[in-house]
This record gives sequence, C-alpha cells and structure tokens, in this order.
Amino acid sequence: MQTICIVSGGPEHLLPQEMESENAFYIGVDEGVLYLQKRNIIPHAAFGDFDSITREDVTRLQDKKMEVFTFEREKDMTDLELALRWSLKQNPEKIILYGATGGRLDHELINFQMLKAGLDANIPIEIVDRDNIILMKEPGTYTIESIHEFPYVSFLPFSPIVTGVTLSGFRYRLDDATVEWGSTLCISNELVTKKGTYSFDSGIIMVIRSKDRDRNLKTPGTISK
Repeated sequence: MQTICIVSGGPEHLLPQEMESENAFYIGVDEGVLYLQKRNIIPHAAFGDFDSITREDVTRLQDKKMEVFTFEREKDMTDLELALRWSLKQNPEKIILYGATGGRLDHELINFQMLKAGLDANIPIEIVDRDNIILMKEPGTYTIESIHEFPYVSFLPFSPIVTGVTLSGFRYRLDDATVEWGSTLCISNELVTKKGTYSFDSGIIMVIRSKDRDRNLKTPGTISK
C-alpha cells in the first residue's frame, strides 16, 4: 500500500499548509476527520470514540460510506494508537502522523514514543506539523538532504545512551561521540552542504527537523510588535 496519512485531533493551527500527496490513503482520527473535510479531503477511514465531534458529524461520516471504526471512550489505547496499529497491519510504504503535536503534553509525548512501532515493523513513521518533522532511527548510516523550510536538525537520544554518533556535512561536526539522555550536544545543528550524513553504532535516535515559528512571515528590516 502507498503512504498512509493519519490526521489526529491536535490543535488545527499546527497542521502544515499541505498534507502529503495524491494517492495517499487518508485516515481521520476523531476531530481529525473534520480537519480533512475542511481541506476537501474525504478520508478513506475514520477512527475514534468521536467525543470531540457531534452526532450529526458522525452520521455524515457514515453517510459517506467510508470505513468508520467506533470505540468506547473508556479503552486501553488512544484513538491514534488504534489507527496506527491498524495502519501498520496494512503494510504501507510509510505512515505520516498529522495533528499529533501540541495540545495536551501527555498525548504529545506518547505520540513521540509511538514512533518506535515503526522501527519494530520496519515501516517508516513521521510526525509532521507546521514547524517540525520528527522521525526515529536505529543504528546505521543515513543520508540527509537540506530542506530550506526546515533548516535546523537535532538528534535526541531516545534510548538512555547512543554511541558512535558521527555527523558529516553539518555546521557542527561530530566524530564517534556518545550522547546520553539530558545532553544538548546534538540540538539545533544545520547542514552546510546539500546532503550530509549521520551515523551511530548503538541506541535509538529521534531526528527532528525544525524551523523557527513564523520565520517565513518576517520581513528583513521590520520590527515585530
């Protein structure tokens, strides 16, 4: 299957202006269904207890004859985890999570942890919002391309210790470094070439590509008030 885009019910203003491509399979999670419809995207499936939308909204979903997976409010998994587990079973090329940041901090933090499910299934998962692209990597060597819109690249240890961290093509190079929980050594780096590489020998890393909020809205020489 092609890319699956899951749109959850995080703060709507944090959604990027554009969400993935044609031919993607879209899933709305709770209020995320309405976010998709506002963009004239009819989801292929919907998941949730739908406590954030009205009964009329749910009825309209069912009228569109999409697959609607309804769950009780009291359950052992979040609506997003239910949608993600189902999506992994479809064996897509990639999964992108939108609407998974902002809002309640407990939900946001667990959503980051759920990226680990992609490593376990060998299916890339990304969390994407207006200002960030977040993914998780196991040991290996990776090529990374410069993205003008997201100039900053940070590497956060997901496991307690990550060893052998080597960065090439970055403003701040590293060679065989060890990074532990709580270290800011790999925060806010930048590529100085069109392509760079990063590698590490053990542990798990979260890669975060980011930009300063509203940086593209500022005009040089003006003063923000």
